[in-house]
Amino acid sequence: MAATKGSAPNRHFAAARRAVTGLVLLVAGILAWQWLLGHPEHNPWAPLDLDDPPGWATRAKFARLKNDVAECRAVLARSAVAFTALPPTGEGACARPDRTRLGDYPLAPDTPPVTCPVAVALEIWRSDSVAPAAKAILGSELRRIEHLGAFSCRRMYGGKDGPWSEHATANAIDIAGFVLADGRRISVLRDWKGEGKEAQFLRAVRDGACASFATVLSPEYNAAHADHLHLDQDTRWSGVCR
Repeated sequence: MAATKGSAPNRHFAAARRAVTGLVLLVAGILAWQWLLGHPEHNPWAPLDLDDPPGWATRAKFARLKNDVAECRAVLARSAVAFTALPPTGEGACARPDRTRLGDYPLAPDTPPVTCPVAVALEIWRSDSVAPAAKAILGSELRRIEHLGAFSCRRMYGGKDGPWSEHATANAIDIAGFVLADGRRISVLRDWKGEGKEAQFLRAVRDGACASFATVLSPEYNAAHADHLHLDQDTRWSGVCR
């Protein structure tokens, strides 16, 4: 008599198929985990290390640092990035509980304390975007990154009311230009417009900043940013890149 639906042969076949499927999934899971262990940049459970290349999990790891100063500074230490943790200062809207100063970073005229997430983003931006773009587009090594300041206890655009600026807590920095090893100075104000290599470089580093900063504003945003790139870690506007 032929086997009918639900008969013993069919049940045995279904059970065997489930067992084979389970075994395949188990093997695939083991192989995937082993692959993740060898690629920490894609592993959401691996600690962030700035020496790792950007990966699928990098942006999520950045986001977690924005509310965890201790872990953020642990990332800098783990990545052998020199920094100094300064004591808190200020009060009210301009209180700065997180003051992290990079110790070996080519900022000029000085290296101001910023929030740790900004410090981490600056390091990644320099190594993954600015330095490579200077070499590839302009044919020279990067020497300095010129800024207009980080901390300023004020509201946005200097108004008497309205939202407080990210500069009020040094959670932002304004970049005005770049100096190369061959002596050339690339200015946001002078060189942004046009199709030359300097303009290409500035757009490349603007786009590169969007990979690690929450907000990036350039001369394309409005006239108030005609002479600088505004970089901040304000999670309320995460994803703004103009």
